[in-house]
Amino acid sequence: MAPALGGAAAVPAIAPAHAQSGTGDMVWRHGLSLFGDVKYPADFKRFDYVNPDAPRGGAARMISIGTFDNFNIAVAGVKGSIAPSAALIYETLMTRSQDEIATEYGLLAEAASHPDDFSWVTYRLRNEARWHDARPVTPEDVIFSIEVLKKYSPFYASYYRHVAKVEKTGERDIKFTFDTPGNRELPTIVGELLVLPKHYWDGTDSQGRKRDISATTLEMPLGSGPYRIKEFVAGRSVKLERVKDYWGAGIPAQVGHNNFDEMRFEFFRDNQVALEAFKADQADWISENSAKQWATAYDFPAAADKRVLKEEFPINDSGRMQAFSFNLRRDQFKDARLRRAFNYAYDFEEMNKQLFFGQYKRINSYFEGTELACSGLPQGQELQILETVRDKVPAEVFTTPYQNPVGGNPEAVRANLRESARLLKEAGYEVRDRKLVDPAGKPVTVEILVQDPSAERIALFYKPSLERIGVTISVRVVDDAQYQNRLRSFDFDIILDQWGESLSPGNEQREFWGSQMADQPGSRNTIGIKNPAVDMLIDKVIFAKDRADLVAATHALDRVLLWNFYVVPQFTYPFSRYARWDRFSHAELPKYARSGLPALWWYDAEKAARIGKRS
Repeated sequence: MAPALGGAAAVPAIAPAHAQSGTGDMVWRHGLSLFGDVKYPADFKRFDYVNPDAPRGGAARMISIGTFDNFNIAVAGVKGSIAPSAALIYETLMTRSQDEIATEYGLLAEAASHPDDFSWVTYRLRNEARWHDARPVTPEDVIFSIEVLKKYSPFYASYYRHVAKVEKTGERDIKFTFDTPGNRELPTIVGELLVLPKHYWDGTDSQGRKRDISATTLEMPLGSGPYRIKEFVAGRSVKLERVKDYWGAGIPAQVGHNNFDEMRFEFFRDNQVALEAFKADQADWISENSAKQWATAYDFPAAADKRVLKEEFPINDSGRMQAFSFNLRRDQFKDARLRRAFNYAYDFEEMNKQLFFGQYKRINSYFEGTELACSGLPQGQELQILETVRDKVPAEVFTTPYQNPVGGNPEAVRANLRESARLLKEAGYEVRDRKLVDPAGKPVTVEILVQDPSAERIALFYKPSLERIGVTISVRVVDDAQYQNRLRSFDFDIILDQWGESLSPGNEQREFWGSQMADQPGSRNTIGIKNPAVDMLIDKVIFAKDRADLVAATHALDRVLLWNFYVVPQFTYPFSRYARWDRFSHAELPKYARSGLPALWWYDAEKAARIGKRS
């Protein structure tokens, strides 16, 4: 399941039934789990990890990088130019618990029902669910939402492409029929649907103009969630206020959440400027992605006297692949030996020492940081799965554990460059006048496309290493709009890319690596992979019957992706880094919450008084 919606992925076991009045033999469930039985019973009052008595009040001031010009999520998608307030204004049918893996409980919906073959799911809305104008949330809203999101958002069109039919089947019931049975993830994917108000979009704005769901807008939206927009400055800031009569304040999945009276988002185009604003107490916390900044940039008086705290929160809920990504649509990258040679030219260890203060580790899996990462040689169930594609995958899949080259000292670097040269020679490449040429005698010229200074720094460090094997290499920095346009049209040689992976991968693997997505503009298969073995293994993941099947199939998929050298893996860090002004408290954070900010925190007036007023 794609992480963009905060989702994990596939293989739900049937959760304990929540008996309700229903139609025929339908069994209604208050929660759905992808792994096994749900933790919380039908009559649970709250999640164990929240503080139901948390004080409410105060404001949380947050930093957002970028800008915004639109509040219409239908034409912005999850990653569009929309303020992050959308996730607090709109709601989904179900919501996650953070002390279980990939488990959802009712939010707008009170229950769900699906057959054993997962060919459809029906959600029943809560009778009390209301929009901020007090009108009820209806099945018509749900149907409208999935239709417009699929129509206007490429992301949602892909995410919900297996939903073949949506229909109202009762006063508060909506049935989603899927294009194929056996896909265990689809009921929970539908549970992540953001629901929009149909009557609002069918109406007119304050100027009497008909609203247009296909157009961008800065009209303050109508939602159903715990917050609404109070005021904003286009492109610069958004202030939310807690909805005092929020309909869902007492439902179990919301108790102990949403403790701030106000949530303020300040937008910055540059990370360095954002950091300076944080130091000046213009924001309450900041997420830090730079190892260099984390090591050197927080030496200021408020940090020295502990008014500002630095914390690292373990990442237990996901893994990822981050890499230099080849565009296989370019003829020069079709030979795996060339791609592998590029990996041998990459000296991660030296980069880690010089740029990252030794904080990172090399990525060795597309599912790095999870039990889904392959290791050693394939055995047991994984080996059985790989035997079905033996004639379609590199022989090393069965004979050699995958491992990235190791550099970090002159001897190791020379050995790696010699192996790189050997691979290139084997593939028919040669060096003429210190320039690498392909078997046709054409110089190998490559551009690394980046969109920000941090990515440029990484690419520039890699550049001399590629030049040592004769590649004519350039690094080009473009603005966000141009970068997205070139990415959407696959107009690049190499980019720095990353793919987030949940603890239970599923349908999103087709989006990442599937042949059918390779030529679809804007797809996440940026590499352009068209590999029948990969397609077959993706299906094994999606249609796995239990957790053991899923793990084995994912190991097999991981191994085949690695041995095709589609990317040069980069690096990762197993913690989220945050600095914050010490004005807040939280209960003990659950395993899969990371920081828990801001949902599980609250304003602590005693701490705030101790460190002084905000600037």
